Amino acid sequence: MHKIISGNQSKETIFTMQCFSDQQDVQIPLFVTFLLIFLIIIIGNSTIFATITLISQLHTPMYMLLGSLSFLDISYTLTTLPKLLLMLCTQDKTISFTGCVIQLYFFIGFTCTEFLLLSVMAYDRYVAVCQPLHYSLLMSLKHCVKLIIVVWAAGFLDTAPFALLIKNLTFCSSHYIEHFFCDFTPVLKITCSDTSTIEILTYINGVVMAFSAFTLTCASYVVIICTVVKIQSSEGRKKTFSTCTSHLTCVTIFYGTIICSYIRPVQSYTPKQDTYFALLYIVLVPILNPFIYTMKNKEFKESFGTLRAKIALFHLEK
Repeated sequence: MHKIISGNQSKETIFTMQCFSDQQDVQIPLFVTFLLIFLIIIIGNSTIFATITLISQLHTPMYMLLGSLSFLDISYTLTTLPKLLLMLCTQDKTISFTGCVIQLYFFIGFTCTEFLLLSVMAYDRYVAVCQPLHYSLLMSLKHCVKLIIVVWAAGFLDTAPFALLIKNLTFCSSHYIEHFFCDFTPVLKITCSDTSTIEILTYINGVVMAFSAFTLTCASYVVIICTVVKIQSSEGRKKTFSTCTSHLTCVTIFYGTIICSYIRPVQSYTPKQDTYFALLYIVLVPILNPFIYTMKNKEFKESFGTLRAKIALFHLEK
């Protein structure tokens, strides 16, 4: 199952993933299900990203942030689902230590990036609802692009210490990861190294990164709700708050699953329960985002229709 060469263990260790091994009779149905989910996520989010990128009318801060979220969801999905599909298809459920660290690094990086991006999107809605006269100044397109760059850079720089610490872990007896990808807690669960430093760093990072982003998001919505309540007409209140409901729905799902999965000690980890939570934040949020953000968005639908017409015209001209 694994090879160990003295002084070079981290490069030679091979892990075996649990990856629904206790459900051998449904491996093919699981493969088909996750393949369909994968295609829906990629096609749905790619459609949003392409439409926002190619239609100039959508080059506004709100849609630029939505395009960044769609690209993030695509990246998130590519980090975990292709390897899961390969394991289900071939039944080879092994992964090298290096591959595991790389997967873990990108997964945590995308998670941190989503924390920050969702808080910036909440701030954008706050400015639009509560400071509409200053929106063009506070959330100009140039300012928005800078925020997006900072969010992505901060997300991956914040993740680097975790990857370096995990890279130096040793695994004495068990090389069996009770999960379907290299998640943070399952990897720490099987190491024989002292994980106290990583766990302390995780909680500190949770306060600095996740809690700060969560606080900013909540504060934005508290002010938004207070502003909406003061609007006299019920139609005006409904119309104003409808611009925030899509984002608020995604925030609720994302934070709910993350809190259930990570805000607790490693010792309380239960593989089966955490697998279901992991499926929620890996699959549910990316698959729902395209529908949540576009189903009632008239401007996006019109822009998508314009893009389809341009594509059809291009094929006719050929």
